[in-house]
Amino acid sequence: MKNIQKNLLEKIKLIRMVEEEISNKYFENKMRCPTHLSIGQEAISAGVCLAINNNDYVVSTHRSHGHYLAKGGNIKKMIAEIYGKETGCSNGYGGSMHLIDKNVNFMGSTAIVGNSIPVGVGLGVAAKLKKNKKISTIFFGEAATEQGVFYESLNFAALKNLPILFICENNLYSVYSSLNERQPKKRSLKNISSSMGVESIKVDEINVHEIYKITKKYAAKVRRTNKPVLIEFMTYRYREHCGPNNDDNLRYRKRSEINKWRNKDPIKVFEKFLLKNKIVTKEEILNIEKKIYSNVKSAFKYAEKSMFPSPRNAFKNIFAD
Repeated sequence: MKNIQKNLLEKIKLIRMVEEEISNKYFENKMRCPTHLSIGQEAISAGVCLAINNNDYVVSTHRSHGHYLAKGGNIKKMIAEIYGKETGCSNGYGGSMHLIDKNVNFMGSTAIVGNSIPVGVGLGVAAKLKKNKKISTIFFGEAATEQGVFYESLNFAALKNLPILFICENNLYSVYSSLNERQPKKRSLKNISSSMGVESIKVDEINVHEIYKITKKYAAKVRRTNKPVLIEFMTYRYREHCGPNNDDNLRYRKRSEINKWRNKDPIKVFEKFLLKNKIVTKEEILNIEKKIYSNVKSAFKYAEKSMFPSPRNAFKNIFAD
C-alpha cells in the first residue's frame, strides 16, 4: 500500500510541476497553441489512472495534460507537442488539446466539449467484441453533460452493457459560467444517469488515495459485470479556463469560494496525510520533487531542440469525410 501511495504522490506532483512550468514559460511565445491547465484537479487524474489497468483505454478532454501524464504518457513527447515540434506525440500538429499515446492506451483528447465521449463508448464496444477484459475510461467535465451526445452515449452504453467507466470532473464552471447559470437547481447527474440504467455515484473526496480506492472498486465492478458506471468527482481549477494565468480579478468566482478550494489543495492534503501517518518523510518528498524537476527541465530542453514538422508533411495523417 505504501508503494501505491508514493506512486500517487509522484503522479500528482508530476502533473502540478509540469503545468506550473508550462505556465512559467508560456510567455516566451514558443508555445503557440491554447493550453488548458488542470492545476487543482490533479488528484482525479492520478487516482483514476492508477486504479485502472495499464492496458485499459482512456480518452480525454481539452484539459488533457493530467490524464495523459497519469496514464503514463511520454512527458517529452507531450511538451514537444505543445511546442508544435515533430517529436511531439501528435507530430506537432495537434497541440495541447490533441494528445495521444497508444503505447499506454491513451487514445486521444479533443478540443470539442463532449466529443471524446462517443469515442470512448466505441472503445467500450471494441473491448466487448474482443472479449479482452479491458475497460474504457472516459474523462469529461460537467459542461459535457449538457451536450446531447452525453445522453446518447449513456443510453447506448447501458443498452449494450458496455465496460465503460464514465469519469465526470465537476469543477463547477464552464469557462466563466457557474453551474447555477447553466443548470436547474435540483438537477442531479446521479439521478439522470441512474434513470438511464447507468449506476452512478457522486464523490466529494479530494484525498487522492481515497479517489484511487473508490475508482478501483468501481473499475473492478465494470470489468466483472460488463456494465457501465459513472463517477462524478467534485473538484476545482485554480487557473483561468484557457491560459497560464490566474483570473481571480474577473470576479466571476467569489473570493471565499477560491480560498475554500485552495485550502483543500489536493497535494497539500495528501502530503499532510502521508507525513502524519509516517508513510513518507519530508526528505523523501524533497527527493521526489528534485527527480521530477530534473525530468521536467529535460523535457522542455528536448522540446526546444526538436525540429518543427516539414511543410511537405502538412497533409499527412489528415482525415475528413
